[in-house]
Amino acid sequence: MNFSSKLIEEAVSEFSALPGVGRKTALRFVLHLLKKDKHEVEAFGMAFIKLRNELKFCAHCHNVSDTEVCEICANPNRDHSTLCVVEDIRDVMAIESTGQFRGVYHVLGGIISPMDGIGPTDLQIESLVHKTKEGAVKEVIMALSTTMEGDTTNFYIYKRLKDQVLRISTIARGIAIGDELEYADEVTLGRSIINRTPYENSLSVK
Repeated sequence: MNFSSKLIEEAVSEFSALPGVGRKTALRFVLHLLKKDKHEVEAFGMAFIKLRNELKFCAHCHNVSDTEVCEICANPNRDHSTLCVVEDIRDVMAIESTGQFRGVYHVLGGIISPMDGIGPTDLQIESLVHKTKEGAVKEVIMALSTTMEGDTTNFYIYKRLKDQVLRISTIARGIAIGDELEYADEVTLGRSIINRTPYENSLSVK
């Protein structure tokens, strides 16, 4: 793809670096922005600069937040004794959209994946263990993707928590093996949370 402008070429390269965006789509984005008013484009750019510079991570659950403590953790009407362990913000959004969960979350920031060089120490697992030892948490729901990496992470967390006096459960297998939570429809995901089962049951199935 030949460009008559180095500036356009650089802009296309930046857009095409995004997941799922090819150079033709990136070029359409750039040409669309060129048709916009200068102030609109500046506002578009500033939104991402502010996002990168001002976004925080909740001090309690590690979810993204505009404040030190996210709205979910700060809500006194949520059940703070029920903790749902998820991979990242996409899973929080997916579960919240079901309207079936009234507890709080713990965002790991990823899952164990040796192939990608991600181990337990790279995730928010120690803070999860510390949180459960404080005594307020009565149930930990493992809601990670039903992939090999997700199952590995579930098992590692289970081993770290199993000696504590709390219920450890996992979402029901209404979600197909290998699926990620963000792609599950709301009804299926909602039912899988409501029909969650003790994690020990999933071990006996394997």
